[in-house]
Amino acid sequence: MITLKDIQDARQRIQNVVFETPILQSEHLSNLCRNQLFLKAEHLQKTGSFKIRGASNMVIHAIENGARHVTAASSGNHGQAVAYVANKYGISSTIVVPENASQCKINAILGYNGQVEKCGTTSAERLPRAKQIADDQNGTYIPPYDDPLIMAGQGTVGLEVLQQLHNIDAIIVPIGGGGLISGILTAVKETNPSIQIIGVEPELAQDTYLSLQNNKITAIPETHTIADGLRTNQPGDLTFPVLSKYLDDLVLISEEEIRMAFSFVLERMKQLIEPSSAITVAAALYNKINMQGKNIVTLISGGNVDIQHVHGIFEDTTKFSLLHTNV
Repeated sequence: MITLKDIQDARQRIQNVVFETPILQSEHLSNLCRNQLFLKAEHLQKTGSFKIRGASNMVIHAIENGARHVTAASSGNHGQAVAYVANKYGISSTIVVPENASQCKINAILGYNGQVEKCGTTSAERLPRAKQIADDQNGTYIPPYDDPLIMAGQGTVGLEVLQQLHNIDAIIVPIGGGGLISGILTAVKETNPSIQIIGVEPELAQDTYLSLQNNKITAIPETHTIADGLRTNQPGDLTFPVLSKYLDDLVLISEEEIRMAFSFVLERMKQLIEPSSAITVAAALYNKINMQGKNIVTLISGGNVDIQHVHGIFEDTTKFSLLHTNV
């Protein structure tokens, strides 16, 4: 498993690529949640998500070892990050995306001079294709989550939160493949183990929840949750042991609850975040974490939303009286 030193080394390696993202607050949201709520704004990070942290750590490491071409399999955010770092350091990239990938994420990859190839709709289809391209072109494959360098890079979010805020009681983190939460778990638990780390998954994509229940990695069928960044079929071989060791709790969120949280943050806080990010706000808003009067950090993982699809995500807020009070 990765260590705190791995994360500290990653922070040093990526310091010229990423920047420290701000902590946002809404008094109204905190009152509704009956906790002091803080939003770690990784949607304001370069390329629009936390993924730049792990991607830059591994791509820079690959370049230091002679790589001139990198590939990735991604629903969007990881691919954007890999393409951005590759372009910044003057090497080529190929990103394999699902057939239903968000157009805004594809456009961003192309904007960073990355080549895009569509393949299937699941990670089980994308990953082998990206690895094959790397083999065919003598390149380096950059996995989305299940790699020590990726995990360590994502863990730098945890180091930042610990420096930005004091007296934290809990951090709520979304779970896809587990790269982000495994990095944060390592950074936080090896620094201050009293802070609770709570994972969040959609009810429609509960592969990690089932895996923890079964005490072994458990795959699920293809999912169509609105939280597209969390549509993995199973946790990673390397990430799952970290979750098993450190995770304090894991809660599940419905599609309606995700939509509601997305709508609230957009309408009341004027922040456009992904449904995959809104899931952490939903966990606090609907008190899935069973806490009151605590200092809670919600990890806002990304903000790359296809503008054309916003109306389809936006919940009918007329039935939620809580949205009619000023922040």
